[in-house]
Amino acid sequence: MKKRFKYVATSLMVGSVLAFTAACGASDEGTGNGNGSQSNGSATESANEENKQLQGEINIDGSSTVYPIMEAVVEEFGMEQPGVKVSVASSGTGGGFKQFIAGTTDISNASREIKDEEKAQLEEAGIDYTELKLANDGLSIVVNKENDWVDHLTVEELKEIWVDSGETKKWSDIRPEWPDEEIKFYSPGTDSGTYDYFNEVILEDSPIVEQATLSEDDNILVQGVAGDKNAIGFFGFAYYVENKDKLKVVPVDGGSGAVEPTHDTVESGEYAPLSRPLYIYVKNESLKNEETYEFVKFVMENAGVLSEDVGYVKLKDEDYEEGLKTIEGLK
Repeated sequence: MKKRFKYVATSLMVGSVLAFTAACGASDEGTGNGNGSQSNGSATESANEENKQLQGEINIDGSSTVYPIMEAVVEEFGMEQPGVKVSVASSGTGGGFKQFIAGTTDISNASREIKDEEKAQLEEAGIDYTELKLANDGLSIVVNKENDWVDHLTVEELKEIWVDSGETKKWSDIRPEWPDEEIKFYSPGTDSGTYDYFNEVILEDSPIVEQATLSEDDNILVQGVAGDKNAIGFFGFAYYVENKDKLKVVPVDGGSGAVEPTHDTVESGEYAPLSRPLYIYVKNESLKNEETYEFVKFVMENAGVLSEDVGYVKLKDEDYEEGLKTIEGLK
């Protein structure tokens, strides 16, 4: 994904310069004045505490949809805390929860809410966790750039296209005036939260078309659709935004007219039923480690800016403030 994190990086560097200046100023003033030494000594301690360099490791796995946001967060956090090694994998929401349940990760990225069976397995494993909302996404239906016949699709047509019928499907099967050409399908894998969400609102637990190419790597889906005039696929909004020069997004009619996924329609919920929140799940025990606590705090403080940078839609400020209060209460 394209990285455009100048705003946060600049803020971090400015903060470091100010803290350094404050510390040096306190030291200089303290050499000639007893009272000044005491006062500025406290300021120095405060600055040192704020800029304390941490050590440790944090392991993250999960949603490929959330991955671009977390990749951006990790890069920015690393500029401030280079001594903390943060590893991020993207095995899909389901795959991430498997690692979380096994106790091998501290944070699980998710593009859907945790399932009841996953909750039960975490309880059985004795793992307490906290859910935090990260950003909003509009699951995007895309076709090849040369596709000049699909102007929009209804939810019913999406179901007709994607639910397995045991037969080869052609575009003309959906609308008679469309080409008599076989549809090629590209879908996130079954471990993906994006697949789970699409299954919930479109497939409704019916089997996906057997001919679909499934992958947990959204970049493979992008390449597949971009390389075949008769292809259709779906994935998170950020992957469309990053590749809109070679893909065509399809407006979806959820019953109130065709709506294209944009920043505004996702934020308002007008892009229905394919708008959804994105999450992280944090192991409470891991929050007792200072490096993990500071990292999650950094996530909540910067996710709004960085989610917008990589193509998603930020939450309301009060949502991030609530997240910060939640983790503070668990410290």
